[in-house]
Amino acid sequence: MKYKRILLKLSGEALMGNKQFGIDTERISQYAQDIKDVQAAGVEIAIVIGGGNIFRGLQASESGMDRVQGDYMGMLATVINSMALQSALEQIEVNTRLQSAIKMEAICEPFIRRRAVRHLEKGRVVIFGAGTGNPYFTTDTAASLRAIEIEADVILKGTRVDGIYTADPEKDATATKFDSVTFKEVYDRDLKVMDMTAFTLCEENKLPIIVFDMNKKGNLLNLVQGEKIGTLVTI
Repeated sequence: MKYKRILLKLSGEALMGNKQFGIDTERISQYAQDIKDVQAAGVEIAIVIGGGNIFRGLQASESGMDRVQGDYMGMLATVINSMALQSALEQIEVNTRLQSAIKMEAICEPFIRRRAVRHLEKGRVVIFGAGTGNPYFTTDTAASLRAIEIEADVILKGTRVDGIYTADPEKDATATKFDSVTFKEVYDRDLKVMDMTAFTLCEENKLPIIVFDMNKKGNLLNLVQGEKIGTLVTI
């Protein structure tokens, strides 16, 4: 197995499937099964999910809402998604723990780094909800921060496309895919991988990122077994 401990970053939009809003049960069930297959292979898995399928704080602020209030609402949206994924995993008998950066004792544990690492060592899937717990930070930044804190080997960013392209492949038919790219090249070419805060955190801590298509069944397992899938970002 190429990676022992991974942090999987999922976008909230990915959970919509073909819907315009909310959570597609078929999509989340597929994700849960893929995660179970990886866990069964002996890989320790932590997960961060966005909340864009339910609420985006930045968009709310653009329409006149207070940015801080909007960001906290977005954090709550990530907890809803995290609970949905936890439920889908537990239905197929995967032990999980949900930790939140905002205290919500009735539904999840508070984020405690040592406890999170212990859960991983015991073979539980750990889901981190509520972002960093601070406004103005994205769930990409939360993923980078948590990955560094738990000493993950890699961040796997699951998206709808199969890697990083020279342009948006959904809009530009001439866009070409990178198999691997350096952090410097991403800066120089202004490629959209993560927001700059998240990306800089990974670079400074020499944490590689792989952007891949999470919607293709089996991709996650093949990736952690060492197959060249998606685009690798390294120093």
